[in-house]
Amino acid sequence: MSPATVDRPSRILVLDVGGSHVKAAFSDNPREHRIASGANLTPERMVRGLSRILKSESFDAIAIGYPGLVVHGKIAREPHNLGPGWVGFDFEEAFGSPVRIVNDAAMQALGSYRGGRLLFLGLGTGLGSAMIVEGRLLPMELAHLPYKKGRSFEDYVGEASLERLGRKKWQKEVIRVVEILEAALEPDEVILGGGNVRKLDRLLPGVRRGDNREAIVGGIRLWGGSGWPGFPTSGPDAFEPARHPRPRARRRPRPTSD
Repeated sequence: MSPATVDRPSRILVLDVGGSHVKAAFSDNPREHRIASGANLTPERMVRGLSRILKSESFDAIAIGYPGLVVHGKIAREPHNLGPGWVGFDFEEAFGSPVRIVNDAAMQALGSYRGGRLLFLGLGTGLGSAMIVEGRLLPMELAHLPYKKGRSFEDYVGEASLERLGRKKWQKEVIRVVEILEAALEPDEVILGGGNVRKLDRLLPGVRRGDNREAIVGGIRLWGGSGWPGFPTSGPDAFEPARHPRPRARRRPRPTSD
């Protein structure tokens, strides 16, 4: 079957490509498979590594969450934390299946969505971001916007900042960045995802921790599915916008200091 002919695939392989690992799971089984990523990971090496661990597993479509700019389903910029060769790489040819690609933060946002206006921020190697507004997915690139001292948001809330500042100061910066972006974008709900969200001791009201498994659910939803049976985000009403959080007063961000 050619990639172009698949409409509603029966089994989807979802790949969540991160700066430390590539996580893979199937739409009918939440078991997670992993390979290491990092600065030497090219798409060719990713395909080879996944082929070794997945062996004879069959699937008829793939969803990829990519840690970088994706425009109209195509990778538009090389990643900051991986090896080269991602722009223009033919994943459909490499895997022999149809592929849909979206920014990794957008994929987890899609899997987390319950309705209304959602702002998703991913705290990982860098800072991922996306919004969903009344069911419409809006990938965003907020990480490299200027923040303070000539540095970007990502420079203060990414992995390197956690190591540089220490956990206590890093958490304060995360809170400030959330306040600034929440005031600017006015979401109904903010979700903090990514591997470093577990290092936060507290969250602001109206902010909840994401579940990394929601990235896999988001990949399933890219192909029109709802998620794994029994997973909290699954079900035909997962996109129902009537389930808005209760309106709350907007917080004014505290001024940043040098």
